[in-house]
Amino acid sequence: MAIRDAVSADGTNIVYRVSGPADARPLVLLHGWAANLRCWGRAADDLAARFRVLAVDLRGHGYSDAPAAGYDDPKNWAADVAAVLAAEGVEAGAILLGWSYGGIVLSDYLTAYGTGALAGIVYTGSQANIGRGVPGAAAGPAMREAMPGVFEESAGRAVRAFGAFGNANTGAGADKGADAQRLFGTSLATLPAVRKALFYRTVDNTETLRALDIPVLVLHGEDDPVVPIDNGRYIYEAAPDARASFWAGAKHGLFIEDRDRFVAEIGAFADSL
Repeated sequence: MAIRDAVSADGTNIVYRVSGPADARPLVLLHGWAANLRCWGRAADDLAARFRVLAVDLRGHGYSDAPAAGYDDPKNWAADVAAVLAAEGVEAGAILLGWSYGGIVLSDYLTAYGTGALAGIVYTGSQANIGRGVPGAAAGPAMREAMPGVFEESAGRAVRAFGAFGNANTGAGADKGADAQRLFGTSLATLPAVRKALFYRTVDNTETLRALDIPVLVLHGEDDPVVPIDNGRYIYEAAPDARASFWAGAKHGLFIEDRDRFVAEIGAFADSL
């Protein structure tokens, strides 16, 4: 395992973690809003048994740089992903996997750079678009309840607002409390200004989805209160070669809620490419 960095087109330093066999298929993990590369927990370790896993800290998150502006430009997000792929010498055969907001970043990359370096795409609990009135970009009830408090500079108000997510990122279970607290801590460690800036953009990547020439896998919990399942269905219906796994009763963080199933379904998708 190694921690590395790459410089994006605008000079932003993007940090990422590499694990797994050097000669295995690259699997790039793009986390969600107010998370970081550690959000994947043990699922990343399991995936590294068969993939060369590149877990990225998105700009403004984790140990990557947090520029004062530029979060509203899709080309910046796309260039961040491209910089990591270039730094690792990945020119073909990779799988991009986006969770939650990571699905928007993934789509930004596809719109700007196409699919030449990729063999497949995975959206998990995510969406391809963002913005009021944009199709496939609805916010779930937990997200709506949490805003605008999660943008607060006041620590007390921000903590209370994040409480609206409850166990949305982990699913039910007495053994999930530590994971939930870890993710809440990550969210609070993300600068309030960054948390807010990520929502200051409107992007419709629908035409990119419709033009995709590689397979797409959509994983989504049917009871996801953060990113509604209709956003996942939108991706599934728009992409020409898409398959979907909609998990009955599941919520937002499928890689924590049922790690074994998540890893198995990613592996089966890779085997089909």
